[in-house]
Amino acid sequence: MEQLQKLPGIGAKGAQRIAFHVLKNPRDDAEQLCGAIRDVKERVTYCSTCNNITDADPCVFCTGPTRDQRVICVVEEPQNVMVVEKTREYRGLYHVLMGTLSPLQGVGPDDLKVRGLLERVGAGGVDEVILATSPTVEGEATALYLARLLRPLGVRASRIAMGVPVGSDLEYADEVTMTRAMEGRRDI
Repeated sequence: MEQLQKLPGIGAKGAQRIAFHVLKNPRDDAEQLCGAIRDVKERVTYCSTCNNITDADPCVFCTGPTRDQRVICVVEEPQNVMVVEKTREYRGLYHVLMGTLSPLQGVGPDDLKVRGLLERVGAGGVDEVILATSPTVEGEATALYLARLLRPLGVRASRIAMGVPVGSDLEYADEVTMTRAMEGRRDI
C-alpha cells in the first residue's frame, strides 16, 4: 500500500482498495500488471522532435502524413496532447515543454524544452505556433515568454481562448474567467 500511495491521486484508502483487489485476483493478473509497468519503463520514451511520450521515435504525430506541418501547438506536459487530440479538430504538430516557467520553484527557461521549439520554427515551414499553456500565472508567463521569443522568427504566435466552460453557469465564473471569455469572443 505504501508503494501505491506514491502514485498521483492515490491516497491511503485508494491504495488499500487496489492492494486488496490485486490480492483477490488471480496471480496471472498481477503478473500481467507487473509486465505492463515494466514494458512502459523499457519501451516508452520521449519523442526526439516534440518531447511527447512515444514507443516509436519520432512519434506518430511528428510522422503522421496527414498532420499540418505548418502549425505547432505548444503544451506543458505530454498528457495535454491527449486533451487537444480528444477534440478531433486539431491536425497540426505538437511541442511539449515539460513544465512551465516558475521562478519561485526554481524553474527557468533552461529547464524547459524551449530550444527545440525555436530550432523547429527557425528551420522554416512553420506559419503558426499555438500557445496552449494553462491559464495559471505560470502558464501565462510561459506563453508571454514564448511569444516574445517567437515574434522575431516571423511566425504567428496565438493563444488558446479561455473562458466559461460548457455546461457551467455564469454566476459561478470568477472575474478573470469572465474577462477571458469576453476577450476570446467570436462572431456567430
